[in-house]
Amino acid sequence: MQASLVDDLLGQLQGPSLGRIAQQLGTDTASANNAIAAALPMLVGALGNNAQQPGGAEALFNALQRDHAGEGAVDLGGMLGALQGGGGWGGTAGSGLGGLLGGLLGGAAPAGRQMDAGGILGHIFGDAQSRAESGLSQASGLQGGQAGKLLMMLAPMVMAALAQRTRASNLDAGGLGQVLGQERARIQQQGGLGGGLLNAVLDQNGDGTVDLGDLLKLGGSLFGGRR
Repeated sequence: MQASLVDDLLGQLQGPSLGRIAQQLGTDTASANNAIAAALPMLVGALGNNAQQPGGAEALFNALQRDHAGEGAVDLGGMLGALQGGGGWGGTAGSGLGGLLGGLLGGAAPAGRQMDAGGILGHIFGDAQSRAESGLSQASGLQGGQAGKLLMMLAPMVMAALAQRTRASNLDAGGLGQVLGQERARIQQQGGLGGGLLNAVLDQNGDGTVDLGDLLKLGGSLFGGRR
């Protein structure tokens, strides 16, 4: 059975990659790892939610084909290689970690749409982006700026990994929607911090349907009294 997209990414973001992310966030590796373990399910689950909306899977599939495949695309291996201290990748300005973070975090290195972290997050979360950042911050212990920075680093990696899996499994838009729907269901069934964050972010109406009890036990209110 193929590993979930979340588990696959978590497995790859260890060792030197985790150390570099922690360094950029200004925190220790244990805190960075916990935050990544909460952020990835939220990102992938939100994509799964989007893919279940009318036309959502087709729009996402077209974006993957346009921005994350073919000449000039930045693949997951290139991103991980940069985090691990390797060289850059073809088709992008800069090299190594500096080029990666310059593109992701709005630095001097220009980035194509596949590296436009802010744009990707906007498409994933829509008007719930600030809710996602606030929730991740308060649930993981990261400061608000650190949480936003982590999401900006992870979002292009999630898209690159999704593009890689779409190519490897020869998925069309319908297949992509099915895979992401399964990912979202798995995340919600597993619960824990990642699943609870996802449910809280998707509870855009604040109608009380999301039980935050487990999250309170894991580290305090997601929203600090603000909804």
